[in-house]
Amino acid sequence: MIAKIYEKFLFRQVRSREVPKHVAIIMDGNRRYARKRGMPAFMGHVFGSKKAEKVLEWCRELGIKIVTLYAFSTENFRRSEEEKKRIFDLFKREMKRLVEDHRTHKNGMRVKIIGKKGELPEDIVKVIDEVERRTAGYNRFFLNIAFAYGGRQEIVDAVKNLLKDVELGKIDPGEIDENVFSKYLYSDNGYQTVDILIRTGGEQRLSNFLPWQSAESLTVFLDVYWPSFRKIDLLRAVRTWQSLRTRFLKA
Repeated sequence: MIAKIYEKFLFRQVRSREVPKHVAIIMDGNRRYARKRGMPAFMGHVFGSKKAEKVLEWCRELGIKIVTLYAFSTENFRRSEEEKKRIFDLFKREMKRLVEDHRTHKNGMRVKIIGKKGELPEDIVKVIDEVERRTAGYNRFFLNIAFAYGGRQEIVDAVKNLLKDVELGKIDPGEIDENVFSKYLYSDNGYQTVDILIRTGGEQRLSNFLPWQSAESLTVFLDVYWPSFRKIDLLRAVRTWQSLRTRFLKA
């Protein structure tokens, strides 16, 4: 009861001030959450997907327009074939649910999957194409899902594509700056700059996630498994960002 009262107080406090535009999250700790409760490790991913759904709702309530979730890294390809199959099946199921969910369309949420799509099975790519196609016309809320993603690889791919355009005469080398380079990143879903990067699970590292976009972001490490992430945790992170922003503007 006290926690709920505090949550409502925090929400009113945070909502009365400027909120961040873009929050990115490393959803870590799913497997450890499941093992701690005596469940198969994969069940942690199931609980984690349900938590992601709730967090999207919380962000919409707060007025946060862009959310980027780290779902599957390029390093995750090293996991067992059985676990990868389970993750891929869950991803397909969640993407189909997302595109059929009336809230996706009611809230005007555009969905983009960022990563090396060419490394994924064909059935996964088809689902990705479907969800991106059916949400392409929306612009009120933006969801980026990093799947088969690696931050260094994103920068390498951006450089390669930029060089191709230079060779074709589409870009003058003298015109290249941060804004031009950002256009060659994986997504045009407005994710070039991250305001807050949150990592759950207790680890204090970025794991090759959005190195370009998070260069000046507030980074919050939480010693809580992703399925146990609370609305209070999100609100506290936003409040910290607001405090830091106020101090920076006054400096």
